[in-house]
Amino acid sequence: MFVRVARLAGWNAALALAGLALIAVAGEAWLRVASPFLERSSPSRFVSGAGVLWRPHAEVRYTNHLDYWTVSRANGLGFLDREPPDPARAAASCHVAVFGDSFVAAREVAIADKLHVRLEALAAREAPELDVTASAWARHSIGQASQLPFYDAYARALRPNLIVLVFVHNDFSDNSPALQAVRQGWDPERPPYALPARGRDGEVRLRPPHPDYAATALPWFGGLREPPPDERRREAAYRTLTERSLFARWLDVKRRSLFRDTGAVSFPPLAERAATVSRLPGHSRILDGWEPRTGWAMQELLLTDDPPPVLAEAREFTAWALAAFARRADRDGAALAVLSAHVTGPASSRRNEILGGMAEPLGIPVIHQHDWIARAGGRIEDAQWPHDSHWSPQGHQWAAEAILDWLRRH
Repeated sequence: MFVRVARLAGWNAALALAGLALIAVAGEAWLRVASPFLERSSPSRFVSGAGVLWRPHAEVRYTNHLDYWTVSRANGLGFLDREPPDPARAAASCHVAVFGDSFVAAREVAIADKLHVRLEALAAREAPELDVTASAWARHSIGQASQLPFYDAYARALRPNLIVLVFVHNDFSDNSPALQAVRQGWDPERPPYALPARGRDGEVRLRPPHPDYAATALPWFGGLREPPPDERRREAAYRTLTERSLFARWLDVKRRSLFRDTGAVSFPPLAERAATVSRLPGHSRILDGWEPRTGWAMQELLLTDDPPPVLAEAREFTAWALAAFARRADRDGAALAVLSAHVTGPASSRRNEILGGMAEPLGIPVIHQHDWIARAGGRIEDAQWPHDSHWSPQGHQWAAEAILDWLRRH
């Protein structure tokens, strides 16, 4: 009897494994046939003063293998946008220059669906008297400080009437050289984008992007303890599987979505890289009191009144960048506004409170996309992709509507 049960269990297990294997093979075959393309492509180059931009006129392919497969072409300046308008045309219109990170670069949607392009089309239909033209200046993984050279080198020549800074949840950390070093692996003093730095006199200044940022990237561990061999082997096998198998990659994206995994750097551990940053001259105490594994979600930054040094500095540098934009807008006779992108979760109101506390003393109005979506009777979930927190075409549309509403009222 026992032998019969064991044999039956063995057959059932074998059939189950065969079924899973068949599902995996079928899933892999279907994804390879159905996917418009399999690999991402993002040809880039370093531009003195501005940092890393796309290679002019390069084809950029981007996908999360679930929601979108986009093929876009960079313009002649290296931004993922149309060619900028003629300066004379821009100066004669109500020109809106939009700055941001991945939400504005928007690799997830076609150029025609991006915030500033939809703003132009919407204004042409509903407010033609404004004669709106628009341009976008953005790159993923950067904050407002890194966007300042984009204004100086490119957008200022268009004499914008309105400068819009799109602010998202990670902009506080993206304005911090130390936090960018931990997440991206850059040397905080040789980053690929301009970032704030405090001089010996205590003044904050913009450190220009460094052309040798790749050669000076931080070592993974800087001579510190490496993960155990078993952890290294598991991580290597996991990466190999998700890099070579579309079905495994699809399951990985699904897993991250279901369990709200941000996909932050897991190997080498963030704590190890943070320890490497702490060993650099001039950075020995900046990360004191900050726990990378829990603090990376920025909840600590938003919810505490007594943040550790690196998060307090991130706030300070963000406020400094907003003030730097305000000075430029005042000098050039432009209006300046911040669009606070839709947010969800318990820290959303606190984030807007901190942002408002920075913007209000500078006279910068904050346009809240979340409020506009509520006024429009929409669902906040529809502003983003099902498996990606970036704006969906509907999110770009609502952002454009919120900005046009502000333009018409001012």
